Amino acid sequence: MPSYCPTRESSSLFIDIRGLRLHVRCWDAGAPPERTIVALHGWMDVSASFQFLVDELPPTWRVLAPDWRGYGDSARTSADSYWFPDYLADLDQLLDVLVPDTAADLVGHSMGGNVATLYAGVRPQRVRRLVNLDGTGLPATSAERAPRQYARWLDDLKSGKRLRSYKSQEEVVQLLQKANPRLRPDFAAFLAGLWSEPDTEGRLRLRADPAHKIGNPTLYRVEEVLAIWREIVAPVLWVTPEVLDSWHEFTKTDEYRSRLDALARVEFATVAGAGHMLHHDQPRAVAALIKEFLER
Repeated sequence: MPSYCPTRESSSLFIDIRGLRLHVRCWDAGAPPERTIVALHGWMDVSASFQFLVDELPPTWRVLAPDWRGYGDSARTSADSYWFPDYLADLDQLLDVLVPDTAADLVGHSMGGNVATLYAGVRPQRVRRLVNLDGTGLPATSAERAPRQYARWLDDLKSGKRLRSYKSQEEVVQLLQKANPRLRPDFAAFLAGLWSEPDTEGRLRLRADPAHKIGNPTLYRVEEVLAIWREIVAPVLWVTPEVLDSWHEFTKTDEYRSRLDALARVEFATVAGAGHMLHHDQPRAVAALIKEFLER
């Protein structure tokens, strides 16, 4: 199957952060800080996922995309599970290295969008503009759910988690296209080579620590999230897909729509013909939104 040929080649930068060596994929045009984007990938994804979007952005812009801890070429933690606040701490120290002297322009997809939006409220002086690509947050939870949440976490720690393996790149391509029927075949072939790696048995595995499949023991506390969102001073572009998956149902509720009132300077955009992986489905349209927003 023919693979997508990138317009812009990337290089790798490794930075030691908080006892881990983290990988940053760099599409570096030697741009000044005001034309530098820090792009944050989602759960069970890798930094190379932004290649199609980067190729549609102006070639003079620099894009820096870290692999979160335990993903891609970044080191795995020695702990037996991953804690969401660690992503905030990693981002905080990565920005001190990547854009030390200026507030950053952040583009985050899914989990990366959630991290970026929280960070913009916790460190408002460090974020100049924020693009959230379908980083919706999670449904509200109640305190009564806490015992079951902790019990499930304890059970997962005992049993452990495994990721399935694949016999060939073609099988990985089929999996990617099954998960996202809108994914172009050449995009799928390109991603398969960067999303997977050989294991010790001659098969392919996802480039992610299986411990990411262990859910957090703590509840998603909407009140805390909204308190952080209210501290954001940067302009926010909130981008959603036209095609909503079943887990998007909670975003159609009045309760969810009222959450967005916590964002003081927000504008909304919907990408036609795109699902959750909107930067794969419609990279040109997403790039146009980002370009128009950041150039204002």
